[in-house]
Amino acid sequence: MSAAPRGRGRGTRPGARRTRGGGRGTTGGGRAAPRRQAGRGRGTGRTRVSRGLLVAVGALAVLSALAVVYFSPLLGVREVQVAGVSVLSPDDVRSRAAIAEGTPLARLDAEGVSARVRELPRVASVEVRRSWPHTVVLQVVERTPVAVVKEPDGPKLVDGTGLAYAAAPEGAAGLPELVVQRAAPDDPATAAGVRVLVSVPEKVRQEVLTVTARSPSDVRLTLSAGREVRWGGGADSERKAAVLAALLTRPGTVYDVSAPELPTVA
Repeated sequence: MSAAPRGRGRGTRPGARRTRGGGRGTTGGGRAAPRRQAGRGRGTGRTRVSRGLLVAVGALAVLSALAVVYFSPLLGVREVQVAGVSVLSPDDVRSRAAIAEGTPLARLDAEGVSARVRELPRVASVEVRRSWPHTVVLQVVERTPVAVVKEPDGPKLVDGTGLAYAAAPEGAAGLPELVVQRAAPDDPATAAGVRVLVSVPEKVRQEVLTVTARSPSDVRLTLSAGREVRWGGGADSERKAAVLAALLTRPGTVYDVSAPELPTVA
């Protein structure tokens, strides 16, 4: 058998070279792609690191701000202002509020301060406000007396709720006397007497000397010049007040408005 022709052998070799060449081309293309992907990976990694740093810095800034607001004396109480008092002194209110200087405003126990101030008998209500960066404002509403009640330890001022809250000064500024068995906000007779007193017109109220409430349905007013008003119960008080104002233009000593549709003068 004769050897294969050299031409044919040589002919197969270029094919092999092309195959190797093609392989190289493929390998070259395969190598180029990883280089591009590696570059992109490094860029993405740097972006992630930058974002992470920004998040960490932001979180640290927020935590620092919270620490300053909630724990640092930099935003602490330096002044306590008191408004709305006329009988009480601002120092009385500040003392009862017991707000420590330097207390962070954000951590101020407003409910606790309010409860302590309301323990003062003359305080009807109080609003606690923060005024940044260093001030607390206590807006106080004092009780307004409407009558005086005689008690074993002396006369007491009574407010519109029926509470006997403080010792009455001598003369009590012309306030009428409230006559009841037991002066208290939860006493029905007290509540009825006070309700009647605040219902009458101001001009008539100035003439009231005593308010006697034997029961919630039997309230009587003693006026100047020996006159008496039989009011009855607290129902229809506005209507009774209007009728009484008209009746008092007539001469008489007893004015009965317990039934406002059928008032009488005697």
